[in-house]
Amino acid sequence: MYAEPGIIRKIIEGTGDTWAVVGLSANEQRAAYRVAEVLQRHGKRVVPVHPRAETVHGERGYASLADIPFPVDVVDVFVRSELAGAVADEAVAVGAKALWFQLGVIDEEAYDRARAAGLLMIMDRCPAIEIPRLR
Repeated sequence: MYAEPGIIRKIIEGTGDTWAVVGLSANEQRAAYRVAEVLQRHGKRVVPVHPRAETVHGERGYASLADIPFPVDVVDVFVRSELAGAVADEAVAVGAKALWFQLGVIDEEAYDRARAAGLLMIMDRCPAIEIPRLR
């Protein structure tokens, strides 16, 4: 419902390999930690974005998207729905090409704003589930 045909493939295979994962911490029990591992196995550079700015999976973390000193291709969002809109606006501000809201992260207004700003957008899906489907 929140992914036009072909957009998932385009983001995963053609948008770029630097993925900022908002909400990624060193907590191995969290879904973000496991999804980041999957992304790395599939050739993506995973950049942790979390208030603690922890190093995760060998990548230095940053407290916000604005703190990342290099371009980000995709912003993958693991925060509560009520916080996702602000992350979407940050993704637009830093020039990301795509925005991916994880399973259960739904903000239709943010979805519309991101699309209007020219970002590819997926909502309520998980790349760790979608990547195997593309193979």
